[in-house]
Amino acid sequence: MIPIYITKHDGSREPWDPRKVERSLRAAKADEAVIKEVMTRLDGEVREGMTTKEIYRLAFTMLRKLHRPTAAQYSLKNAIMDLGPSGFPFERFFSEILRAEGYHTQVGVIVKGVCVEHEVDVIAERDGERFLVEAKYHNAQNTKSDVKVALYVQARFEDIQRQLKESAAGIGYYNQMWLVTNTSFTAQAIQYGACVGLRMTGWNFPPGDTLQDMIQRTQTHPITSLTTLTRAQKNALISDGYVLCRDILDHPELLEKLGIVKGRLKAVEEEAAHLCGRT
Repeated sequence: MIPIYITKHDGSREPWDPRKVERSLRAAKADEAVIKEVMTRLDGEVREGMTTKEIYRLAFTMLRKLHRPTAAQYSLKNAIMDLGPSGFPFERFFSEILRAEGYHTQVGVIVKGVCVEHEVDVIAERDGERFLVEAKYHNAQNTKSDVKVALYVQARFEDIQRQLKESAAGIGYYNQMWLVTNTSFTAQAIQYGACVGLRMTGWNFPPGDTLQDMIQRTQTHPITSLTTLTRAQKNALISDGYVLCRDILDHPELLEKLGIVKGRLKAVEEEAAHLCGRT
């Protein structure tokens, strides 16, 4: 059989491999019947020269018709990108993930270094350990955090640690710098991070404890995951400081303020409840 070639995000071409879509569907917690149905339909739709983005949209559209909560899970990576473009909602979002993991967090804190003051995205503390978190947000899927980013983040940490040492506050007051991104890291960035002790979390790193794993484990899905809200409605909620699906369950009056009619309220609440594990 002659292979079908598709176009990736970076413009390169590769043979169409349906197993990649199957893996992404399983990562989205789709059940086997849904996976089989989507893959059967895709088999008749994928054509030579299609882009990975077009294939994703096809699968997403099929999932919305078959099971909306699974579609929301499947679109999680895109949903995080929709938190932008400033990047600040991503900082708040990761802070909420950490809080769900048992950390006490502060967002947007000014910390003094020897050379300069640093605005730290998140400070997280749990069980006597304290972390300085740099949240590196990208609004394009093929943009990676490279070694220059890792070097910059580690340099900030060392400047802050030097200040603590010279002020007699004690070395190790902050145990580690933590770099988190909504996309991925280059191999060189990962190598450097491992060498200097930089904690790193990305969409697909580290194995078994990725950003996606953390979100699914804590059920802290972003408000932008909801397929039952429009883009304008999601943006309105984000502007008011709400970044999680569970926010509309904890504050049901928010949906009424958005002008959502009663006939749609139930659908929004049911989708949010499924993502938050409240069904």
